[in-house]
Amino acid sequence: MMAASGRLGPRGQLEASVGFWAAINVWTLKPQVANRRLSGCRLEAEREVVSCWAAAGLRPLLAELLPGLAARELDEILPAVMGERAGGRLKVLLRTVIPKTQAESCKEIVFQDFENNTATFIPVEGCNTESCTFKKSNIYSFKLQQVEGDELLWFISVSILCPEEWVADGILYPKTTWLIDVLLTKIVKWSTENKKSYFKSTLSLISVEKYSECYHRLKAKYKEMVKVWPEVTNPEKFVYEDVAIATYLLVLWEDERAEKGLTAKQSFIDLGCGNGLLVHILTNEGHPGRGIDVRKRKIWDMYGPQTCLKECAITPSDDFLFPDVDWIIGNHSDELTPWIPVVAARSSYSCRYFVLPCCFFDFYGKYCRRQTKSTQYRAYLDFITEVGSICGFKVEEDCLRIPSTKRVCLIGSQRTYSLSGEEQLDEERTQYIRERYCTGNNTSCGEVKDTASLFTCDIMDCSNVDDVMVQETSVETDFFVSNKWVAGFKPREKVEKVRNCAALPRDFVDDIVLQVAKALLKANQDKSEHSSDEDSTGHWNKGGSLPLKNVADILDCDALQKLKKECGGLKTLLRNNYQVFEVVRGNVQIRDWSKERQRKILSSDAKRKLPSEACKTRLCWFFVNHPDGCPRTAEKCPFAHGTEELRSRTNSRKII
Repeated sequence: MMAASGRLGPRGQLEASVGFWAAINVWTLKPQVANRRLSGCRLEAEREVVSCWAAAGLRPLLAELLPGLAARELDEILPAVMGERAGGRLKVLLRTVIPKTQAESCKEIVFQDFENNTATFIPVEGCNTESCTFKKSNIYSFKLQQVEGDELLWFISVSILCPEEWVADGILYPKTTWLIDVLLTKIVKWSTENKKSYFKSTLSLISVEKYSECYHRLKAKYKEMVKVWPEVTNPEKFVYEDVAIATYLLVLWEDERAEKGLTAKQSFIDLGCGNGLLVHILTNEGHPGRGIDVRKRKIWDMYGPQTCLKECAITPSDDFLFPDVDWIIGNHSDELTPWIPVVAARSSYSCRYFVLPCCFFDFYGKYCRRQTKSTQYRAYLDFITEVGSICGFKVEEDCLRIPSTKRVCLIGSQRTYSLSGEEQLDEERTQYIRERYCTGNNTSCGEVKDTASLFTCDIMDCSNVDDVMVQETSVETDFFVSNKWVAGFKPREKVEKVRNCAALPRDFVDDIVLQVAKALLKANQDKSEHSSDEDSTGHWNKGGSLPLKNVADILDCDALQKLKKECGGLKTLLRNNYQVFEVVRGNVQIRDWSKERQRKILSSDAKRKLPSEACKTRLCWFFVNHPDGCPRTAEKCPFAHGTEELRSRTNSRKII
């Protein structure tokens, strides 16, 4: 037997035990968080016994879980694994471990001996009703133990029953060194953490096995989309994200058909469909549906006539009800997100919805968090859940496996009221929306309460947020005007606004760049004054470093308000001017080009290279503005050192 251990450090017995079993449960129920080659696992059965008994007493229990298990298997394994007796509380679990690849899944028996703080994992081969055996070569266990002579020091050990016979397949069972160096380290780390998750486990509402199988099929089918992606967005992120969302919906809908005894595949409409790939995949998989977005994308023309996509501005009104549709989809639907449950509820009593919230919008504008006990994201999810409940849905939450920080979806597939109560419930919906409107107008979300908010925006997730997008209006006498549901909603403009600071006036940007640069040079002034002349002579002044918040304090209110409307604010502006600045771990400093050429790998914001046609087409900022001039010679600097070096640009190609 081979064993290794990891130290927990000083802690009480109860704290150590609770942490240990919490960590074991993570590995037992969510093995994919440690082994990235797994999709997850399915818990087949769970039994618990409280008594003190001989190991032979496990035979009836295991015979129930594994009917094909031979009696001699128990006689050989249980004494070695559990000892002659297993005392106190004992739990036995049967789980199926599911790989990401097309490899076969594997069943395992997990013994959790709470009296002795030991968890043992025993693989099962040929698990069927006729015959199955324990895979003796790959049995391992974790144990929590106390350091002798010290009541507060604890360590966790991992033991492998037959290390010399261990069979590593690189997927379900990595090498024994992985158990010690990776898995044991994670178990120790999880044991010492006391984090409360605000979110559900991934894929908690559907079968992980079905999801894994469907995902690999769709990924192979649509992977070529990455090579022909015509949009400026990251093809791998968006293609595989939509493949994952489509997979989730297909499995969810398959389960729904089985539960309700349906034969026809569900119809759908995707409001704010964007690139339309999700619509394209679901349509190709046999689900009749269509997508609507305010702006047509280049890729739409590549899908063919079978994919129905419509360019149209969507407003919450009677004009946008879909009584013939089974499911309303809101995939990163931005300002439409809180309206998705309302549209589904009013379309028909049988209509359901799926929404994946991203940017934070209320019914009329930006969402304002009303309490700070949780994160803004968690508070927004709770708000969208509340909207669904008010609309009469039993709202379920799940976490998707997509390459995004916003991956929690909300599903309304069941109603909490009978069809006869529709009229009364709709009055409650109307009243709720009216109250949100009045409360929203009394809460100012547009003020700059602190400068830090100017550069904490997530550029990828909030690129569509805009104050102008949903305009505030005064409360009208008739709250619901004509067939519209609200008076204050305005959909986004057809032409997408550039909000990455690139469209700001050049004079405005140049002024901010100069202000920040002077502040950074001044930050290093005291240090330079105290240094000797001999030390400072011949050294180019690269200035000091300041936190982003301190840099924002330099600017006036008007400048801050302009930057607040740009995605990423001040941080984006500084990164756009990567010739002058670099932003590292929340701190701003002047880029020292005298050292840049010595680096083998440049930082991400300095990787963009100017094409040869662009050389000497702009004046060098350092040559014009820095007290010591440019740290590079004119021959090595791609920017002009003086007007006599300026060249006209021969290529108008956009630099990305």
